[in-house]
Parts: sequence; structure tokens; C-alpha cells
Amino acid sequence: MSNYRRAKITGGNFFFTVVTHDRTPYFADESAIQILRAAFSKVKTGRPFEIEAIVVVPDHLHCI
Repeated sequence: MSNYRRAKITGGNFFFTVVTHDRTPYFADESAIQILRAAFSKVKTGRPFEIEAIVVVPDHLHCI
């Protein structure tokens, strides 16, 4: 299991990248993008955050 470092800076800005398993191009399908949007929305209800920028390409995403 990964040992992620978690920054706990109130009001901080963070950049992260997420890559799909085996770089499968899941995000090439518009329905997958809708699922991703719904997932972000659901998480934001319990743990509020803002997305300043997001770039979604077929096999990964970058987010600030």
C-alpha cells in the first residue's frame, strides 16, 4: 500500500496528478467524465474544497 504524505495547511493550494490503472484511457469516454464530475461533487459535500483548474486527458488528470 502507498504511504502518501498529506499536507495539512489550511487554505493551501495543492497540485496533484492521478493516472488510471495501466494508463487505460477511461476518460476518453464522455460518460466517464460525467462520473468523474459526480464523484468530485459528492466528495465536496463532505470535505469542502475548490478546484482552481483541472485538465482531464484520456488516461490521467491534473488538478489544482
